[in-house]
Amino acid sequence: MKLRFAPSPTGLLHVGNARQALANALYARRHGGQFQLRIDDTDIGRSREELVEAIQKDLRWMGIQWDETFRQTERLDRYAAAIEKLKASGHLYPCFESEQELAAKRETQIRQRRAPVYDRAMLKMTPQQRAQAEANGKVPYWRFKLSNTTVRWRDMVMGDCQVKLPSVSDPVLVRTDGTVLYTLASVVDDLETGITHIIRGEDHVTNTGVQIDIAQALGAHPDHFRFAHLPLLLDENGGKLSKRFDACSLRTFRQDGIEATALISYLARLGSSDDPVLLPFDEQAKIYDISHISRSAARFDTRQLLAMNHKLLAQTPYADVADRLPKGATETFWLAIRGNIELLSEARLWHNVTDGDIIPPVQEGEDAFLKEAASLLPPEPWDETTWKAWTTAVREKTGRSGKALFHPLRLALTGEEQGPELRDLLPLIGRSRALARLLPSA
Repeated sequence: MKLRFAPSPTGLLHVGNARQALANALYARRHGGQFQLRIDDTDIGRSREELVEAIQKDLRWMGIQWDETFRQTERLDRYAAAIEKLKASGHLYPCFESEQELAAKRETQIRQRRAPVYDRAMLKMTPQQRAQAEANGKVPYWRFKLSNTTVRWRDMVMGDCQVKLPSVSDPVLVRTDGTVLYTLASVVDDLETGITHIIRGEDHVTNTGVQIDIAQALGAHPDHFRFAHLPLLLDENGGKLSKRFDACSLRTFRQDGIEATALISYLARLGSSDDPVLLPFDEQAKIYDISHISRSAARFDTRQLLAMNHKLLAQTPYADVADRLPKGATETFWLAIRGNIELLSEARLWHNVTDGDIIPPVQEGEDAFLKEAASLLPPEPWDETTWKAWTTAVREKTGRSGKALFHPLRLALTGEEQGPELRDLLPLIGRSRALARLLPSA
């Protein structure tokens, strides 16, 4: 068994393709198979080396390791050989129409309420007509002649699938400059490198039918591959999740403080009826079951992801995050705040509260109360009992209780409406900072 993930280095990894990478890698590990990382970089104009490195970094961050990797630009000779084979067998035929001519045909078909399927006009060209076209300076691109059949397969997620090839336009496989397109290069790679299972998005269903037909033309058995098509991801509002929405790139998630374990635990169960389980990649692989994925579109909800991240951070030991916390942050500080943050990046805010300088918001009508509270601050050293002892004294002196007592104190000491227990924060803030915040004008 061998599976692959084949990103194009033209953009950052997004949660949609990260989900596909994870599904392939988890399935391979669960069943003792191999996992291949293939870089689809034949689009020379848009592929960028820094994005190859970014993709690899994102995958490693998620805990995904690959058994082999290569770039499609390293295999151009293999695609050329496949092209010649398909030409010789009559499966590839030359076409000379311009984009404008093709667009005009499509418009006519649509006006006539016919499906905009390529009409195979170029198949009717005589050798003399082709020679004349080339003599006039036209260079052909090449289409694959699809079979007049219906391709069927048993999908591991979608169940019984079929694609009626006569309703699909013959795909262009070779550009006028002789370069190969993804549709052919992918089939050649999958066949020649031993890929057995392909897990990808449901937007590839029609493409799967086409690629099965191409694989057979290259000599493969109809059931050479097993397929699984994952339903599309929707956003919180039920719209299609945009692949260009940078806020959903893995780099952004990582920079914002989303933990890899939270993300993969969420994505691994997304679209299934199984509740997410917080486990790193190797442990997720032991329980991953693609048959539990629903055929319905799944909704990617950042609020659910943040809730999982919050749950993970709340149980994360100091040693696991020490090198990513603000300089000088102690274990005591981490234990005080970890249950009240959704993102690790929020630790900087609370470290500024405990160790930095903040300007508390003005609280109209509270000056006298805060001055009284300041006068009752006990001497140091402080510990986790200081907060209760101090607020008890303030309550007895001022007669305040509940929100009227605690809210002004929290706002003055932290500048925030909510947050970690002040029982734990107060000793970290210290007496001098507490006095300065309670009496900012003194």
